[in-house]
Amino acid sequence: MQSEEFDMTYEELHAEMVAAMKAKDKVRLGVTRLVLGELKNAASRGGAHEITEEETTAQIKRTLKQTNETLEMSEKAGNNEERTQNLREQVAVLESLLPAQVSGDELDALIEQVIAEIGAESKKDMGRVMGALTKATNGNFDKPAAAQMVGARLA
Repeated sequence: MQSEEFDMTYEELHAEMVAAMKAKDKVRLGVTRLVLGELKNAASRGGAHEITEEETTAQIKRTLKQTNETLEMSEKAGNNEERTQNLREQVAVLESLLPAQVSGDELDALIEQVIAEIGAESKKDMGRVMGALTKATNGNFDKPAAAQMVGARLA
């Protein structure tokens, strides 16, 4: 498991894969292999370079989004509970690989700070506030909750 503040490095993700192999954790192993494979493919398409923490985290987020979408479709179809449960486990593994999302009171305090810093006064400033929140948290915040909180403050 990683720190709440830092993105995961490629090497840390690889270590997660090795640990999953040793623990015979098939779900974690499959998920980490998938993300590592996608990262290698992207790196080979973009020319040989060292894979950054940001690229690793972005790939985990993309994979999480895709898996969540597949899970939603599987739940709506309701025909294969075993597959649906496997997707839920994959989502849990992917979420554990990401930094913790800013939410609740911490998000509320950050919104107050951002509004004060940029001098937001009306709903017209909402985009600037959300952009500043994204920059401040590297996108790791509950966006629907934040939009609601910001909207309430900038009425």
